[in-house]
Amino acid sequence: MTQTMKAAVISAYKQEFPEIVDLPRPALQAGDVLIQVAAASINPIDLKTKDGGLKMLLHYDFPLILGSDFAGTVTAIGPAVTRFKVGDRVYGRVQKNRIGTFAEYLAAAQTDLALIPDMLSFTEAAALPLVSLTSYQALQEIMQIKPGEKVLIQGGSGGIGTVAIQIAKALGAFVATTTSSHNFQLVKELGADFVIDYRQQDFSEVITDYDYVFDTQGGKILEKAFTIVKPGGKVVSITGLPNHRFAKAYGLSLWKTGALRLASHRLSRLEKDTGVGYEFLFMRPDGDQLTQLGEMITAGKLRPVIDRVLPFTKIKEAFTYSASGGARGKILLQMIPD
Repeated sequence: MTQTMKAAVISAYKQEFPEIVDLPRPALQAGDVLIQVAAASINPIDLKTKDGGLKMLLHYDFPLILGSDFAGTVTAIGPAVTRFKVGDRVYGRVQKNRIGTFAEYLAAAQTDLALIPDMLSFTEAAALPLVSLTSYQALQEIMQIKPGEKVLIQGGSGGIGTVAIQIAKALGAFVATTTSSHNFQLVKELGADFVIDYRQQDFSEVITDYDYVFDTQGGKILEKAFTIVKPGGKVVSITGLPNHRFAKAYGLSLWKTGALRLASHRLSRLEKDTGVGYEFLFMRPDGDQLTQLGEMITAGKLRPVIDRVLPFTKIKEAFTYSASGGARGKILLQMIPD
């Protein structure tokens, strides 16, 4: 059996597209599982990584295999592995310092993985790990949403939004979302209670007195979010600037913490002026949480929304489409047909 694999790599930041090359298969650490990857999803963080947008937070060596989440089959296990066996169908979001799911084989820590619910294909499963964990950690861990509370989810038809709406509804929230008019039906089917056409309406002029905002846009849209949230509420962002509290918790150096304090001063001022808390979320892999989310899938409370599936060989086309920002749900790369 050959010990090489096809993998999509970049050789430097700001490379236009990853290139598919031959590389050695990854070696296993004691608690690792070796997976033959069947499908992987493209996420905004993959584009940010490619362009060097996360250099403040993460260091990578080149050549770098891109890709953050996946679904596949266990082909080997390390000596300390107790959760999985060869032949198991698994999915997960790998650790940020061990990315590389755009490849035929992947080594990942057993604690970052979960068994795929029986009703999902590999392609469907690969659409969920990063976006469902991100949404769960924002809505359940940070916001701690209670039934009847109101949350605005920005970008309801995107990869994060389509999943966040479903999780928020499962938690009992009243959900508003923004999208374009041709996506209204989709987000309503997912459970949105109130839909705002961002091309025709400014959300900050339409709704008020909300408990939370889940921001996926950043910039001026993030700043406007503070105006619609009650004092004591929270704005959680995955695209806004990390602040000094995040920097300290993440263990960044003093100079990076200071730099982020200066860069995020407008957000700190908004917190003070409105009484609304702000948190930047840099989600973490968590196999146990993914197992809990799998129970939601089995119960019919959560399903993947897939825009398109492309073969691995068309990764350049997939990246181009992802960068356009027009996807409804997720974009998948398929290594092995379902």
